[in-house]
Amino acid sequence: MIVPLLRTTDPTYQRRLQQLLTRGESAGAEVETRVREILQQVKKTGDRALCAYTKQFDRVHLTPASLHVTKAEMAAALDTLPRADRAALQTAAKRIATFHNKQRQHSWSYRDPLGVTLGQQITPLERAGVYVPGGKAAYPSSVLMNVIPAKVAGVKEIIVVSPPSPQGYHPGILAAAALAGADAFFRIGGAQAVAALAYGTKTVPRVDKIVGPGNIYVATAKRLVFGQVDIDMVAGPSEILVIADDSASPDYVAADMLSQAEHDELAAPLCLTTSEKLATAVVHSLTEQLVTLSRRTIAQASLKRHGAVIIARDRAEIVALANALAPEHLELAVKNPRSWLKDIRHTGAIFLGHWSTEPFGDYMAGPNHVLPTGGTARFSSPLGVYDFLKRTSVIEASPRALATLGPQIIRLAEMEGLEAHARAVQYRLNGGAHGHTGTHRDTASKNR
Repeated sequence: MIVPLLRTTDPTYQRRLQQLLTRGESAGAEVETRVREILQQVKKTGDRALCAYTKQFDRVHLTPASLHVTKAEMAAALDTLPRADRAALQTAAKRIATFHNKQRQHSWSYRDPLGVTLGQQITPLERAGVYVPGGKAAYPSSVLMNVIPAKVAGVKEIIVVSPPSPQGYHPGILAAAALAGADAFFRIGGAQAVAALAYGTKTVPRVDKIVGPGNIYVATAKRLVFGQVDIDMVAGPSEILVIADDSASPDYVAADMLSQAEHDELAAPLCLTTSEKLATAVVHSLTEQLVTLSRRTIAQASLKRHGAVIIARDRAEIVALANALAPEHLELAVKNPRSWLKDIRHTGAIFLGHWSTEPFGDYMAGPNHVLPTGGTARFSSPLGVYDFLKRTSVIEASPRALATLGPQIIRLAEMEGLEAHARAVQYRLNGGAHGHTGTHRDTASKNR
């Protein structure tokens, strides 16, 4: 069978489900050791290490001067892109910008009854780094999805890095960078690119945050430099869960499962249904559609190792399993999809109804396609404008507020054994060491 067909009533169901879900490239000791070496080498020798690793891993000879892709090169890529391709990128960019403009945040403040002014100051990051993967496919859409929210947030400088190849870049990558408004682009990839962004080199500026997906070396490097810089997430392989009933088209369901299966052999394409008839039809359609798919070897491995069509007993069981999986993408290919929304708590993106195919979200809908994977949707969110903003607390006390609340502040400080904390308040209440008011002033008067 092209994909496992499971029933939740099968005695072996739980074991087989765990086998399917225990996936992903985990950074073993060997990978982590190698990544640490790369990070240290780039930190130590900068551009020299970047050029050496690019030659070793990407088979491209560069000098520090040629690491940088000029804005003229990016603009030329956009100008020479076929008209239909350029129009598609422009439409996508406009829709992505429109959606992300709704996420803008503004500084705010209020004054309480004691005369204290409190608030938050919202400021964009100074500099962000966007990693764009190479390898199995080129992703101009990922350039748009990562650069545009940073631009909307007001990040002052957005730097794109992407591994070069002997054949040069896919023109869509450079064109998308130009269209989205990237400020700089460097020909570097892998853990060495993450190191360059985290530590800075003579050629590559240090950034405040690194976003964008990559392979296991990139993901491990991002995890290891976190703290030196911020990161968006440690992204894993793609996932899709299609919840379907008898109203769903088996061909649509199969096509959407394959849309994720073709990404990576480790992708997890799943279908959940209570219908035996639909489940059988989906398996049949997957078999038929796979034959004509250009990336069928990748998709077939994904379906066989990490995919499944699962027949559940009822809706409650489907909801419980969906929330436990917390998938990256969740499609509700059911009669009344909105009635399910209140029950679905953990997923990166929800697609409602038979026409809301996952690739619509990947390319053109507007919400970000950089989503939490590996069950992390239980506690994290899609990439957005908020990822490129900092929140700073603003506190302005009044004399009346300190007079009213000061004794309780002192009490709490004394409970914690922090004498200097208590004294900082007491000085203000009693006139301070210089005797401006209160106890010290009274003592001075007596001495006169």
